[in-house]
Amino acid sequence: MATLFRKIALGEIPSYKVCENDDFFAFLDINPIAKGHVLVIPKIEIDYIFDMDDDLYAKLLVYAKQIAVALKKAYPCQKVGMAVIGLDVNHVHVHLVPMNSSGDLNFGKDKLKFSPEEFQQIAANIAAEL
Repeated sequence: MATLFRKIALGEIPSYKVCENDDFFAFLDINPIAKGHVLVIPKIEIDYIFDMDDDLYAKLLVYAKQIAVALKKAYPCQKVGMAVIGLDVNHVHVHLVPMNSSGDLNFGKDKLKFSPEEFQQIAANIAAEL
């Protein structure tokens, strides 16, 4: 059975897509810890990031970097933090989060709420910087 993220990448479950290519799909986290919080996933199902072959792993990091650069332009911040946790969904996913302090990358803090229109605009703002 396909993972939740695989279904998102296939378009079977709606998402707020930022961008995609043949190998990866980037979309907004629907429970963001910051405005502009993006998830980057490989389109193929892999549970654990360190199970990825070296080529795909390297490509994932380069793809995430391109999105992080666009994210920083769309939502100015000191840095874009990157985290790989992978306990909630068994599919590799990289979190990209705008940060102005180390506390901004705290996944235990309250999640932000946005309307569907706000999510669409946030995704469009990041995509426009790619």
